[in-house]
Amino acid sequence: MNNELVIDVQPNEVSIALLRDKRLIELHKGKNNANFAVGDIFLGRVKKVMVGLNAAFVDVGYEKDAFLHYLDLGPQVLSLNKYSRSILEKKLNSSSLDNFSLEKEIPKDGKVSQILQSGQQILVQVAKEPISNKGPRITSELSLAGRYIVLVPFSDKISVSQKIKKSDERNRLRKLMQSILPKGFGVIIRTVAENKTVAELHNDLNDLMKKWDNLFKELQGATPPQKVLGEIDRSSAMMRDMLNASFNGIYINDKKLFEETKNYLHSIAPDKEKILKHFTGNVPIFDNYGVDKQIKALFGRTVNMKSGAYLIIDHTEAMHVIDVNSGNRARSENSQETNAFEVNLEAAAEVARQLRLRDMGGIIVVDFIDLHQAENRKALYERLRDEMKADRAKHNILPPSKFGLIQITRQRVRPEMNVEILEKCPSCGGTGEISAPILLLDQIENNLRYITKEQNQKGVKLFVHPFLEAYLAKGMWPLKRKWYFKYNSVKVKAANTYQYLEYRFFNKEDEEIKI
Repeated sequence: MNNELVIDVQPNEVSIALLRDKRLIELHKGKNNANFAVGDIFLGRVKKVMVGLNAAFVDVGYEKDAFLHYLDLGPQVLSLNKYSRSILEKKLNSSSLDNFSLEKEIPKDGKVSQILQSGQQILVQVAKEPISNKGPRITSELSLAGRYIVLVPFSDKISVSQKIKKSDERNRLRKLMQSILPKGFGVIIRTVAENKTVAELHNDLNDLMKKWDNLFKELQGATPPQKVLGEIDRSSAMMRDMLNASFNGIYINDKKLFEETKNYLHSIAPDKEKILKHFTGNVPIFDNYGVDKQIKALFGRTVNMKSGAYLIIDHTEAMHVIDVNSGNRARSENSQETNAFEVNLEAAAEVARQLRLRDMGGIIVVDFIDLHQAENRKALYERLRDEMKADRAKHNILPPSKFGLIQITRQRVRPEMNVEILEKCPSCGGTGEISAPILLLDQIENNLRYITKEQNQKGVKLFVHPFLEAYLAKGMWPLKRKWYFKYNSVKVKAANTYQYLEYRFFNKEDEEIKI
């Protein structure tokens, strides 16, 4: 099993594709200036306390107030409030908790109105990104994730991942952390910490303590709403959580991100630096590694499988529904039960892949083809559970109902990945009317003239569809080169995701220039 990360950096967006044996299994897209990512820590201000919901709405700078339920306060919220208040009032001069006296834990069945009041400042962490018309879901039970451990302030508990089965190893890790853990901090030991040395764990702990110190420094002069500690970018987070011996390639088409990733790899896994490559090919990176083709085939309402069977995926406000269809997949020598069973086994693997790929969360109902034999229904259920083991999101799978439906709940912390694979007509844009294509180059050049001569922009980049870029680059003295010298070193680049006649301008800071 070989894992590869392919990272495509565009002016306003970063796309990350995880390939397993060349097959796309995860796709993540994020804005370069994205805020409110899972793990970010903010100093917020309580706007409303909702007694009926036993929750509060907190202003963290998003257009919609963030939601904080009583159960997400964490048992040590009083200690956290005391600590942050002491920093803001400049009563603490160190981030250390050695001499900090903890408050008593809050009861599990208490009321939020007993803890929070409107206008109160509170330190919170994003647990779920804004989804649809909802603001972020937040928690005040802070944690800092590292490569091998998760640091939990205001706690003294040491927990070990249940996936580490050997009792000797669990005891070794627990004793090791007890010997190096600072006072006032608890820790969760992650699965990848198995068989790691004290030096590796100590280095990880030191990195997290530096983050805690940075939070202390940022909080000293903070005014709500303000981010005081940001999570690492999505690509680094994936490497932190997933990097193992099965990774044999990380490819990035941006020099700056390549250097940042190289430094991060050097800190967490120096032996893996050699698998990091800076992609400088002439074709788009997703085209080169076959990612774009897979995206077009795997997103959309209908997903075809190799055997000829297919899935129909529909979404409602309350749940996702997946229907399994045999299509033309039917072997005449097999019984109906055998054919249905084989299609369902193939579909189980594809369903697990689709859930990860689209990051579908909430309630998912899968309508498999009816199976009459109990052992086949059990084998299908076991197959789906096995396929879902690689999914890092928390999930729960119920056995098939008497109607043949399997229900899945899957943790949702980010908006669902949705890629539009149907393209508008490149000429009319869906209106039924087109402007004369012969005028396109004149339009582009007029805009170039305005941007570079009248606005005096330097280092302008023009992004166009690859077909148009090829046309601009043809000949001994192409338009692409003429424009470079005529309009202050303008560069023409291909963008594979653009419509045929689409073009956009960006400045040297990679910000789009609106015309």
